[in-house]
Amino acid sequence: MACEILGLTTRTLERWADQDDDGRHGPNTVPANKLTEAERRQIIAVTTSPEFRDQSPKQIVPRLADQGRYLASEATFYRVLHAEDMQHARGRARAAASRPREHVATGPWQVGSWDITYLRSLVRGKFFYLYLVEDVWSRKIVGWEVHEQESDELAAALIERIRRENGDVDLAGWVLHSDNGGPMKGATMLATLQRLGVVTSFSRPGVSDDNPFSEALFRTLKYCPEYPSAGFATVADAQAWVSRFVGWYNFEHQHSGSGYVSPAQRHAGDDVAILAARKAVYERARQRHPTRWASDTRAWERPATVILNPENHGATDRATA
Repeated sequence: MACEILGLTTRTLERWADQDDDGRHGPNTVPANKLTEAERRQIIAVTTSPEFRDQSPKQIVPRLADQGRYLASEATFYRVLHAEDMQHARGRARAAASRPREHVATGPWQVGSWDITYLRSLVRGKFFYLYLVEDVWSRKIVGWEVHEQESDELAAALIERIRRENGDVDLAGWVLHSDNGGPMKGATMLATLQRLGVVTSFSRPGVSDDNPFSEALFRTLKYCPEYPSAGFATVADAQAWVSRFVGWYNFEHQHSGSGYVSPAQRHAGDDVAILAARKAVYERARQRHPTRWASDTRAWERPATVILNPENHGATDRATA
């Protein structure tokens, strides 16, 4: 009955059952409407010509029709381009920006993140600008400044000051990630980073998630209860408040991404002893009251690596401040 519905003979079904497959390989004849090689070359020549190289087949086909020409349908244009590996940005069309490279930090001074954020003043429409550089592995703020304007010269001076104030630390090979703002890609800033051997890394245009550590830190700063939401009267007031915040953040704030130790403790390596002492406290408590734990005690483990823009999105937790 099934063979009758499908229009097959029972003999065909029996033959298929005796074979690994049904043996059908499509028609042995060339379709009558197949493009000739000359026609394919003509489509490629038209799509790469100065007149049409910046346009898609959806635009090319109507324009050809206005000229009284027909070469093929839009679908055929797309198939030919796909077969020739040309179905992507052509001519002056810009290709989509790819994700930034993954950077893995296993210790301080390996990967940094920096950005500039607005600080409101008491004058409507006027802002101060906080330049802030963070070590991705320890989350420590390694440098900051507040100015009345954005400038790549000021950004370059901040990098130089960071190097001096940290014992002339060798920044060669240090990856410094930022977004695509003018101060980040200014000539003075790039020249300074190149001279110091710093490896530049940039977010995709308009994608704030590519710089998550700086964005998370700015959120912590601006959601701090003491943050003056009304704004700062002067740049000196802004500098004084940020100085107090950095002192609290670096030396008192217990960061969730670092095992709940302060950024300064992790940056200096003191977190190893702190986490070991916490683990010992829990082990002694378990020995005194073993029935309170159904399984192991809290591990108090030290996060060994921090990944900026992981290729596998599940490879690390999201940046938190």
